[in-house]
Amino acid sequence: MLLCYSVMETPSSPAQSAPRARTLPTTVALLRRVDAGGYVLVLLFLLLLPISTPRIYATDEVQYYAYLRSAYIDRDLDFRNEYEHFAQIGLANSDPAIYNALLRDHPDDPPVNPQTGKLRNVAPIGAAVLWSPGFILADIGVRFANLFGAGIPPDGFARPYIYAACFMSAGYALLGMLLTYRLCRRYAGILAATLACVTLWLATPLVFYSFIAMPWAHAPGFFLVALFLTIWLGKPYPPLADRYAQRSLRTWALLGAVGGLMAMTREQLGLLLLLPAIESLYAYARLVPAALRGTAAARQQVQQLAQGHALFLVCLALFLLPQFATYQILNGRPLPASTVAGKLSASGGGSPYFFATLIHPRHGAFLWSPVLVPALAGLAWLARRDWLLAALCLLGCVVQTYINGSFGSTWHLTGAFGFRRLIECIPFFALGLAALLEWLHRRTHPAVIIVPCLLLIGWNIGLIAQWTVVRPELRRGLIWDDMLYYQVVEVPQQIIGRLGDLLFNRCRLMQNQTC
Repeated sequence: MLLCYSVMETPSSPAQSAPRARTLPTTVALLRRVDAGGYVLVLLFLLLLPISTPRIYATDEVQYYAYLRSAYIDRDLDFRNEYEHFAQIGLANSDPAIYNALLRDHPDDPPVNPQTGKLRNVAPIGAAVLWSPGFILADIGVRFANLFGAGIPPDGFARPYIYAACFMSAGYALLGMLLTYRLCRRYAGILAATLACVTLWLATPLVFYSFIAMPWAHAPGFFLVALFLTIWLGKPYPPLADRYAQRSLRTWALLGAVGGLMAMTREQLGLLLLLPAIESLYAYARLVPAALRGTAAARQQVQQLAQGHALFLVCLALFLLPQFATYQILNGRPLPASTVAGKLSASGGGSPYFFATLIHPRHGAFLWSPVLVPALAGLAWLARRDWLLAALCLLGCVVQTYINGSFGSTWHLTGAFGFRRLIECIPFFALGLAALLEWLHRRTHPAVIIVPCLLLIGWNIGLIAQWTVVRPELRRGLIWDDMLYYQVVEVPQQIIGRLGDLLFNRCRLMQNQTC
């Protein structure tokens, strides 16, 4: 957590008129800068962690984890033993999903690439890279414990390894939320910023992919987007449009590195690099005419900007090289598996499901997570303080919605909880929601903003309960018949009736009871 705070400028409340010069923060200074809202987020994390479900059972989870185990334990990228291990667990629990997706021979889409002889893996490697510190520590711990007769297999499949990856994801969710909170504090007070972050954590699929479906790439991706925004925005003042994209070479190098990690974690996050690109074009449009008129200061700024962009591109390319090398080994070309391209081609071009992504009655993100509506609207209030930042936050949400609407065969995410492909946009939504809540807080009683947030959280928690144990049919999409009855009556009754299992034996509540 302290490492993440070290790249941040000191946050300012809206009442501050100008930033103060700062040296590199020390650990003590960092601790002093964690205000009440940060402690609330940490406390919330600690309260939810005991009811988490660290396990690997879904197809995507297996593919993310296979990179880590195969590269570290087997020193190769042959995933057959990983796939077979988790497929056997699934088949033993009457769940053939992993076998069917990763091992079963489909004539039209064979699992083995005929050119390389490698089993297909459509996941990128970023999540495995981010989990690796915890995995390595788990391996060291296992081998040390075995010196004293623990008898834990050092095979990468034992619980310490699985738990390490899962809890690393949960930790990244916390770090991402802390960074998002500090971003919100630039434009909102403690109450509004805290309420915005808590609500977006608990009223969106992020909480599900932080503590229930843990070994996915969404929590690490969310963290990286929050970190990227933190580095990119730098000091709270002046507004983004007045900075002319002037950053130190070190900052541009960090942006390139984190941008590469984002794209390695979820390929579509590479589209978010459009944000600094557009900001830079705006800066060039302001600076180049002055430089052509012979203004020395403008020429120097253009030169510095060009140098920064060159360094950014070099670092971005360097951090993407491992992903391209992995593609080459698995697919015989430095590109994703053909299955990924097939998702895009199935749409026929463009983004025909753009609006369905948001408002489809069974699958729309705004219906699964209604909190996104006021959060998106809140960007209008953010624009009063920083119009360019608000516009670019909106663009970030739009491009992620656009790419999802381009996945002709999987845009609806049937089988997933909520609209998980917008989780990484939560920092954008949080800035909007915090700005809106701050505006309302200055004009109304705190209860006026707290109660709606609690209702939005309750809606999401009710959907999680339905999706997991009460009404599993919800996995095929929202079911509006008797929805209010289930949310208000059935969910509380069943949760109370199964409280013992929820607290002490969650495996009994899960599909493929392996945790």
